[in-house]
Amino acid sequence: MAASYRPGDGSMNALPSSPSDPSLAPREANFVPLTPIDFLQRSAEVYPSKIAIVNGADEITYAAFHARAISLANALRDLGVQRGETVSWLAPNVTSLLEAHFGVPMAGAVLNALNTRLDAAAIAFILEHAETRVFVVDIRLKEVARAALQRTSARPVVLLSGGDDTEAAALGWQSYEAVLSGARSTEWQRPRDEWESIALNYTSGTTGNPKGALYHHRGAYLNALGNVIAFGLGPDSVYLWTLPMFHCNGWTYPWAVTAAGARHICLPVVDPAEIFRLIDEHRVTHLCAAPVVLTMLIHAPAEVKRTFTHGPVNVATGGAAPPSAVIAQMEEMGFRLTHLYGMTECYGPSTGCAPQDEWADLPLEERAVLMARQGVRNVTVSAQSVIDQTTGREVPADGESLGELVIRSNSVMKGYLKNPSATDETLRDGWLHTGDLAVLHPDRYVEIKDRAKDIIISGGENISSLEVEEVLYRHPQVMEAAVVARPDPKWGETPCAFVTLKPEAAGTVTDADIIAFCRQNLAHFKAPKTVVFGPLPKTSTGKIQKFDLRKRAEGIE
Repeated sequence: MAASYRPGDGSMNALPSSPSDPSLAPREANFVPLTPIDFLQRSAEVYPSKIAIVNGADEITYAAFHARAISLANALRDLGVQRGETVSWLAPNVTSLLEAHFGVPMAGAVLNALNTRLDAAAIAFILEHAETRVFVVDIRLKEVARAALQRTSARPVVLLSGGDDTEAAALGWQSYEAVLSGARSTEWQRPRDEWESIALNYTSGTTGNPKGALYHHRGAYLNALGNVIAFGLGPDSVYLWTLPMFHCNGWTYPWAVTAAGARHICLPVVDPAEIFRLIDEHRVTHLCAAPVVLTMLIHAPAEVKRTFTHGPVNVATGGAAPPSAVIAQMEEMGFRLTHLYGMTECYGPSTGCAPQDEWADLPLEERAVLMARQGVRNVTVSAQSVIDQTTGREVPADGESLGELVIRSNSVMKGYLKNPSATDETLRDGWLHTGDLAVLHPDRYVEIKDRAKDIIISGGENISSLEVEEVLYRHPQVMEAAVVARPDPKWGETPCAFVTLKPEAAGTVTDADIIAFCRQNLAHFKAPKTVVFGPLPKTSTGKIQKFDLRKRAEGIE
């Protein structure tokens, strides 16, 4: 009997032979480990003179992009980086980080793109935990990098990007450009096995140290192609980098956009005026963004907004369910939304709200409600379900029965680095357990109701914070809103709403106004009992930090 293939074995002999003809075993001609590195090589062959990257005034062709990635791979090997070792990168959305997504795996190494808003202590922990061999730092982030290096026993080789040799030498580091220019070889390494690690992404944990989710080449390849299909990327697409590249490797879009032979437009800092300008001047067709960025665009000053003449701009959003009011307002400005769902543990997007033809004829508000659902699994995801947390069986597809969303796919992480217990817990029973509570509609579209920890239990009744937030966003003077549980001596918990009003509404809308509006649009027990006005705390990826709001709610007298 032929041996079963075990990911990570790396041996062609471990692959199964044909049951009807044992001589037909996989061989080099018909079995090649999947890797997104191939995407850049192909685009450089097919579109060598096409502009691949625009970064400010700089334009880089696909041929030059490919050549620089190869130089980076060989520079890393010259610095002593071995297969499977970690290269950490601290940079905003600039050319060097796009190069890293190909050059680092071309060296056989693992890319660790760091959250640019982390403090020195968090960066120090990651450098040590990941056993970082080379640390590349953009000049704009040199101070926090220096502070982190002083706090850790890790001693990586440090390269400064975006600065010259003199600036690097003053820091005691090496120049990124000088190291690249010194690389002589034009050879690069393919993975010997598609299960080899390609990237390491640390979750933005709210308690304790972050966990490092480890990705493999196969998952990165498949998830990127899934994005190409789900988002409709093609050679004529122009992609604006409004999403941080450090977040799940930019949801694998560095690889996806390159696979399509499309153009990357770098955006180091999210600024509504700059987003509108770049969309207009570069005729941007696609971008990804958290709902907070959508809110920024909706409420941008009228003088910075532009009318797009090249057609609707496709926007993929995820991280939190966009309220239907946000979807409607974005469409009115010329954006066409695709709602995605994903998490760090599954390479970013795994689920999308695929539109149906009959939705086009619905009124905008009705269509927006359907589009706000998380939807169906992407074409490269094997299975998703909503299961009863007690029995493990799928809940009825009735749009009401609550369960946990679970996923099974080649684009699920290998596990958490050096954390087997957390890996076993998250990947138990053949599923990635997301921790998100959802319902399954009759059309099998999934709709997230809440994180398990965010469900409010008031007088024994479950209240979805997302349902209350959906109503709050319909209020004409509300710009942002979040709802958490507040301890209550009688009911156990009651909803507490944190609200940011539109600038012109400050001081004119009261907590009683907000509560009354909710009571008109919700069952009364679901309406907030407490309303707090002010800005909402957010993570670097735009997610509202509900753990912070829960602490505030606990302290309200």
